[in-house]
Amino acid sequence: MYLPDFDYYAPDSLAETCEALERFGAKAKVLSGGTDIIVKMKSGLLSPEVLISLKKLEDLKKIDYVSEKGVVIGALSTHNDLVNSKILNDRYLSVSEAAHNMASNQIRNIGTVGGNLCNAVPSADLPPILIALGATIKLVGTKGERVMLLEDLFTGPMKTVIAENEILTEIVIPDQSSTGSNYIKFGLRRSGALAVVGIAVAVTVNGGTITEAKIAIGAAAPTPIRAREAEKFLQGKTISDDLLAEAGVIASGESKPISDIRGSAEYRRDLIRVLTRRALYKAVNEGHV
Repeated sequence: MYLPDFDYYAPDSLAETCEALERFGAKAKVLSGGTDIIVKMKSGLLSPEVLISLKKLEDLKKIDYVSEKGVVIGALSTHNDLVNSKILNDRYLSVSEAAHNMASNQIRNIGTVGGNLCNAVPSADLPPILIALGATIKLVGTKGERVMLLEDLFTGPMKTVIAENEILTEIVIPDQSSTGSNYIKFGLRRSGALAVVGIAVAVTVNGGTITEAKIAIGAAAPTPIRAREAEKFLQGKTISDDLLAEAGVIASGESKPISDIRGSAEYRRDLIRVLTRRALYKAVNEGHV
């Protein structure tokens, strides 16, 4: 399949990018890594009249630690940037490992974090672990900027709250006291597979007692979801194998999976039960892995 005709712009600044998006409106799409939009254009699923490339926005390609703020990930950072980031490897290896489990090495070299989030695919690997770690995002447009929790970005499959004249510029993992975090993905093959289910957790433990827990589930609802009842169940309780197993049962009951070619709803619920227990165990015992 050939690409349809389109006009191409590569603005030199963030302000020019937002202005171009406002000028062209629904006719335009943002081009980041291109691993998703180009495929859709070739297959006829998308036919934008204008592509606005972000390739010149160098400030969005950084991963830094900012004191009293946290780890700041530019939206144009690639998945392999996450894999190879010393900052993330030292602080949140769970994020690097989640990125490492995505797609192929070639895709990870060009696919971007911002693109992965903005595509809003329910089975995406990065949203659950970032949500579990309380990540926030910044959206910038011609009318200013707004910051929100990442979990509030998604409204449905491939739908977000991002306006036509806005782009996602950064993701921040805030400083936190969490003891450990973990992401476990189950796919139908060893590498490059979409998640049948993805479970991410972040847990804070004090003297053998769980003081805070976050559990985020991917591929189990129209958007990534928090297992809030399971989180409440864990809070204030002493760690035990039975406790973690029961949390998995509760999380499974909170999910709303569908049946499709990769697995039935019943199968997904059972995976959530098992993988939630495993992820909690690793986070509690091994740290941010």
